[in-house]
Amino acid sequence: MLTLTAADGHQFSAYEAGNVNAPRGLVVIQEIFGVNRHIRSVSERLASHGYRVLTPALFDRAQRNAELGYGPDDIEAGKALKAKISDADALLDIAATAAAFGGKPVGIIGYCWGGSMAWLGATRTQHFKAAVGWYGGAIAANRAEVPHCPVQLHFGEKDKGIPLSDVESIKAEHPQMPVFIYPDAQHGFGCEERPSYNAADCELAELRSLAFFAEHLR
Repeated sequence: MLTLTAADGHQFSAYEAGNVNAPRGLVVIQEIFGVNRHIRSVSERLASHGYRVLTPALFDRAQRNAELGYGPDDIEAGKALKAKISDADALLDIAATAAAFGGKPVGIIGYCWGGSMAWLGATRTQHFKAAVGWYGGAIAANRAEVPHCPVQLHFGEKDKGIPLSDVESIKAEHPQMPVFIYPDAQHGFGCEERPSYNAADCELAELRSLAFFAEHLR
């Protein structure tokens, strides 16, 4: 774990994976469960494709070292922690994480809450050359915002928390943006520790994400 400092002086931890000298970087943004075992595993897997990966502990602003599982109590605890952190403060931490790459081309990818924050990282900052969001529930509400970099999005058709009408509204607002819908997928289909995990859709979405970053992080 690294310690990074945001523009407002807040110090937070960031999980580091991959070669520090890799020519390209990725910022991975957590779900509402902290930088837990699943997110660390995702970070390591993405790093194995030639990236230096940094994963900021966004919950450090509310509770340091927060790491949750996926049970009902964990969900409520995660929602409570998230409620204590504004988008603006989370973006300060995301910007500081991007700056830690020292000017190398950087992309951002996030899951659940992180998917929404990846969208805001693309629209409200200019630190990234590409952004990918997986099942970000707040993207539709902010769909009118204009990204400063190419964006790719992934949603499950059977996601009970993100209606297809929300996804269609995003597509209508940004008709040129690649938005993938997975017919058999539920919310969290990319998390192997959730009952909703769908190995085939997770693999396909990750391949698409990696191809997108390979194209744009130059």
